[in-house]
Parts: sequence; structure tokens; C-alpha cells
Amino acid sequence: MRVIQVSGELVFEDGTRLYSNHDSDCCESHYLDFEHISIDDFEGLDFDLSNDNFFEAVDGYGIRLVPTNGFPVPIPGYGYNNGYYSTELELVLSSPDGSSRVFDISDCQEINY
Repeated sequence: MRVIQVSGELVFEDGTRLYSNHDSDCCESHYLDFEHISIDDFEGLDFDLSNDNFFEAVDGYGIRLVPTNGFPVPIPGYGYNNGYYSTELELVLSSPDGSSRVFDISDCQEINY
């Protein structure tokens, strides 16, 4: 399956969306940075979203999306807070039928306190 849109999330050709989620409080933020990649980074790449092998977690960095062909696409993760709040970060794969799969990627971010 191919990526057809890159913004604050990825959208695949069947309408599946991939994004990060964090329940933020006032003085914190934790996210995957989709803003610094482009649709060109996904040119000619296909992804198998039917299993959990479509990404690799990279501790202290972010994730790499693993295509069935070509090289992985790195997506950095960032977080900041004052040490009082949670550092939880989730990767969400949301299907057009309303179902979703959620992965804990809390360790996959560069955190500044």
C-alpha cells in the first residue's frame, strides 16, 4: 500500500491513517515529526500494513517505516516536559472502518526536560 498524503500524519491509498498520539497537559508535548518528511520520501515504496512489521521502533530517536521494497523512512520523535508529566507516546494506525491498532512508542523519542 502506498502513502498518498503527508501532513501531521500519513494517509495511505485505502484511507488508512498513521499518526502519533499523546494526551498532553499544559506544559508538555510528545509527538512524531511528520512535518519534516515529504511525499517524495515515499515515492515507489509499498507498505504491508496487515501485520506489525511495517515499522521499527528506534529507542531515543523515533520510528522507521519499513517498506516491502526499498529503504526504511525515518520519522523522528520529540518530547519535552518539566519531568512532572507523562512521556507516553503512541503510534496509531487507524483504518477507514473505524478500527485502529495502537503501539506504545514511548521510548522512541528524544526528550528534553
